[in-house]
Formats: sequence, C-alpha cells, structure tokens
Amino acid sequence: MAVPFRFIHAADLHLDSPFRGLAKAPEALRERLVESTFAAMRQLTDTAIAEKVDFLVLAGDLFDAADRSLRAQLRLAREWERLAEHGIAVFVIHGNHDPLSGARADLKLPSSVHIFSADQIESKPAYRRDGELAAFVYGISYGSRSVTDNLALRYRAMPGAPFHIAMLHGNVGGDSGHDPYAPCTLDELTGNAGFHYWALGHIHHRKVLHEYPHVVYPGNTQGRNPRETGQKGCYLVDVTAAGAVDLQFMPLDDVRWLEDQVSIAAIQSEHELLQQLESAMTRLGMDLEGRFAMIRLELAGRGPLHRRLSEPQAVAALLEQLQELGEERMTWVYALDNRTASELDWEEIAAEDSFAGELCRLSAKLAAGEESWEAFAKEAVHAMAGHQKLGKLLRSKWEELPEQWLERSREHVLGLIAGEGNGQ
Repeated sequence: MAVPFRFIHAADLHLDSPFRGLAKAPEALRERLVESTFAAMRQLTDTAIAEKVDFLVLAGDLFDAADRSLRAQLRLAREWERLAEHGIAVFVIHGNHDPLSGARADLKLPSSVHIFSADQIESKPAYRRDGELAAFVYGISYGSRSVTDNLALRYRAMPGAPFHIAMLHGNVGGDSGHDPYAPCTLDELTGNAGFHYWALGHIHHRKVLHEYPHVVYPGNTQGRNPRETGQKGCYLVDVTAAGAVDLQFMPLDDVRWLEDQVSIAAIQSEHELLQQLESAMTRLGMDLEGRFAMIRLELAGRGPLHRRLSEPQAVAALLEQLQELGEERMTWVYALDNRTASELDWEEIAAEDSFAGELCRLSAKLAAGEESWEAFAKEAVHAMAGHQKLGKLLRSKWEELPEQWLERSREHVLGLIAGEGNGQ
C-alpha cells in the first residue's frame, strides 16, 4: 500500500576539498573556505531534521579523495549519528572521488546508515519514521576510481514496494564538463520500467533531466571553485500516496561563488567606474543570508575608458580597492576581468581602402577559422621555428585559436592608428 513520504536527495559533498590560489584573501575568508564543505554538510543535517524527512539518499563523492581524511570521516559519522537520533535513515553510494578501494578508518556507523557495495546492484527498503514501508532504494558504489561500464543497464526494479528510487553516480548524456564515468543515456533511464526516481550524482550543476520518472542531479552541496557559481544544495522530495513527486531546492552552501558584469558605456572616469563596481558588490551581497560571497566581476561594453583599462595596472588598482572594501563585508572580489571594447566603428573601418581597413579585414579572416590562424602564425614565426626551445613554445601557442587575444590585439593596434585616447 502506497503512503506519502519525504526524503532528501544530495550528492557530491566533497568533504575537505582543498582551496588554492587565495593567498591575498583575508584570513577569515580562507578559514571559511576550508570549512565550507563541512558547514554545508551540517546544514544538510539541520535541513533534514527541520523538514522531518524520512530518509536521505547520498549519490556519491561524499569525500574529495579516495584516501579520505580522518577528520572528514569523523565529522560525517557525527552528522549521521545526529540523523539517527531523529529516526532518519541514510542510503549511500560512493563515486569516482571516494571509491571503496580508498583507505578508510574503522568507524562504527549507526545501523540506520546503509552503504551500497561495489559488487552488484542492491535494493534496500526505506521506511517512514513511523515504520511504514515507503520505497525500495537501489544502488551500487564504485570499487575503483575509473568506472566506465554502463551501470544503468544493470538496474532492475524488484516487486514488493510502491515506489522505487535508483541511486547512480555517473554521466548521463555525455556531459563534456565531467569525466565519462558510468556513462548512460537518458532514454536508458526513463525506459527502465519500474523506477520512479533516479537519484543521480557526479554532475555539479543541478538539473532535472526528466519528470515521471524523475531523473535528477541535485548538484554539489558547496561550490569549490569559480566554475561552480550560484546556489548549491540538495533537493527536498515529497511523494504523495498517489505517486506524485514535488521537488524543492534547498540551498546549503556557506560560501557562494558569484559573477556579474559592469558596462563602461557612458562612464567617464575611473572614480565613477569604481562606484559602479562597488554597487555591483552590494547588489550581489544582498541575499546571502549570512553566507560569504566569492565574486568575479567583468568589465564589458564600449566606452571612453577602454584605452585606460587596457593597461593592466589600471585594472589591478581597481581590484585592490574592491578587495580593501571586501574586508569590511561578506564579499570578496577575487577577479576583475576586462572585456571592454573600443568605441571605434569596426564596420566602417573594415570598409575603408586603407591600412587600417586591411588590418581589420585580416583579423576578421583569422578569427573565422583555426586553419587560417595556424597558417598565419606559422608563417609569421617561421624564422624562429627551428630554434630548439622557442620552436616548441611557439607551436604550443597556435594549437588553439586565441580569439580573445586576437580581438584585443586588433583593438589595441587600430586604436593606436586612429589616435584614440591621445587627443589626435
């Protein structure tokens, strides 16, 4: 008989994940970053207790390394003990970062915690806290870091439960941003009869790939680098007696990575630009609810400040001012990138029968294709290509089309030809 129940789906806790490249950040921020994965884990427990969930499913990569740190294991065990005290069960699979082959401490875990083996697909009953059977939970852990088999094909729903939850740590649909571990297709999951919810892990951006059956990535619980922007957390899942599924995202992160863009259009001075950047910091910090923010700001648009901002010292000075301000707030600007452009009319220049026009047309041709750029680059450095060290270095520079470099070079050279910013 089907009964309503509630569970949390989380994955990719990456406990004790290292943070590098923050030597200039205030000490308080560095300490906060080091502790952030643990803070997110504690928030996960707090949320489960506050929301009175029946159980948790954790879909892999709880730890950041196969040889997991002892403090990470001890802290996680403490959180599972807290959950056990509230009658909340935990179902766990291990992924590529924390395979079962890694070194583990001999810890006695609560009986309410079940860790799936790497030998075969297992199924375990999941109960409501009042003892009613809610679902069967299925899973398999990674035995080693690299699992390239399609594990999804091995899942089979067993009779005896009204709802079936399959836990899988893998790459669905060939996401190029993540390693192709346990690869499978969405059709293989949705076509696997009997399963109502695929609790996925491995991809760090939350995605609902399908509904009925639900195929869900919750993302990781704490952003660990500039590529992992925005809210991070878990899904609170409510299932009705009729089998209807309702998902609610619950933020857990303690440090949030954010990005914003500030246009230089119509800005006349560096002081005015600094005020706009400070306003962006303030806006991003408004909804943090006690979190710390790591911010990357991008200067964009066309305007009179472009030539001045082309000097690295100018951007560095602005960043220094923003970081001094950040020490007083819950925000830290770790990067200020210049993507501004000249106010020159490129279409007009490209139409000219002039050196500037020819240069503009050549840059457009080079940007249009990798073959054009490689041929041009090889011809330009032909005299140096035979040098033992320089030749190797130069060849590495034309392996990829440097669109950003090419655009900046065009901006700089044509700006000089036009006398932009020099009063000519």
